[in-house]
Amino acid sequence: MKQEAPERRNGFLIAQRVLIAAASVAILGAGSAIAEDDATATVIRDGKIGYVVTNKYWAVYQTPEGKTECPQGFNDGPREQFALLFPDDGTKRTLMETQLARESEVYFPGTSKEPYPFHEAQGKVAIGLDLDGQTGAEDFLSPEGDEGIDNQLYRAVGCVAGYRGPDGAIYHFENTYMQRYGVNRLMFEISGVDSIVNDDDVTVTTYRGLDDLMTDASGKDFAPGGTQRVDARWGKRFIQKFKGRIIDGVLTTEAKDLGIPWSETFNTHSIQWVKDVRFSLKLTLEGAEGLMGGYVDVENWNQRFVRSWSTHHSSYGQVSAPSVYRALTRLADAYPDPDTGKNTAVSAAAELKFTQVYILHPEPEVSGQQISSGEQSIEEASRLASAQ
Repeated sequence: MKQEAPERRNGFLIAQRVLIAAASVAILGAGSAIAEDDATATVIRDGKIGYVVTNKYWAVYQTPEGKTECPQGFNDGPREQFALLFPDDGTKRTLMETQLARESEVYFPGTSKEPYPFHEAQGKVAIGLDLDGQTGAEDFLSPEGDEGIDNQLYRAVGCVAGYRGPDGAIYHFENTYMQRYGVNRLMFEISGVDSIVNDDDVTVTTYRGLDDLMTDASGKDFAPGGTQRVDARWGKRFIQKFKGRIIDGVLTTEAKDLGIPWSETFNTHSIQWVKDVRFSLKLTLEGAEGLMGGYVDVENWNQRFVRSWSTHHSSYGQVSAPSVYRALTRLADAYPDPDTGKNTAVSAAAELKFTQVYILHPEPEVSGQQISSGEQSIEEASRLASAQ
């Protein structure tokens, strides 16, 4: 019997193994594609995908120990300022002249010059978006080198320890209490979705949710796939529609005014109104992450903050509300008052993280009676149901 040459037989075996390996890769690849398609079909239902916010921070560019942006150090808080204004030098002062006077300024701040310095963030780099399509002298470069970044809020709070992460009090507690209570549950739903990678025309609608965030077994990480009911009755003020597009997995939207449930402590109810809001978010089937940019109304900022955060708690992060108000007024760069000509809003950016959820809208009918966006009261719905 004729024997094959060893090199020919080995060559045949090698070729056979290559073909088997290629076939296996093809099968695995097909399986992965099928699994991916199944996951997409499961998450995107009727051309819609929803997300709920799990973390939000006012965007503050940070270098180690703040050496670049805060070369003069961080700002003093309420306690340090009080000690400078009213030193223990034997002078007799009344409660009205000291504690009450300072607390009044928290709620009714002025713009006169303060007797102590306030350090604004320095440098040309900031996190944010180009809000006006222009590049001016006060604009920043993004950390990636993009020009025209508008974020004057960063100048005001960038050297306030409480707004710096990960240990700043505001940075930490805003998210702790947002995650713990249900009144701050901002979410959005993208509709008209053909693909979360590339889609030229989608609609983004924001809502306030009603349900707790779902976590994994550790209780620390947020798990996709939960459900959130829309607050269609008391949350109407948070409903806004944006036209958007998705390019290379990044969602960008047009600019619209938006009210955001935004409180610092416990279950306090406060709203941050932002003008000309637009989003730039990297999307996945599990979540979204990126930036929100817009113009923050200065008066609303101060009202929201002092309603949510007492002077005592502000001291944790060395946040002096009167000093921040003065800085915001000084740095305001948009929406001039028609009477005085002074700007009333400051450009800002927030870093946001979302996890994917299934958004549950109100049922269109209750016992055969039409309801509109939650306008019907619970009592009325119960009465109609009992009458059937």
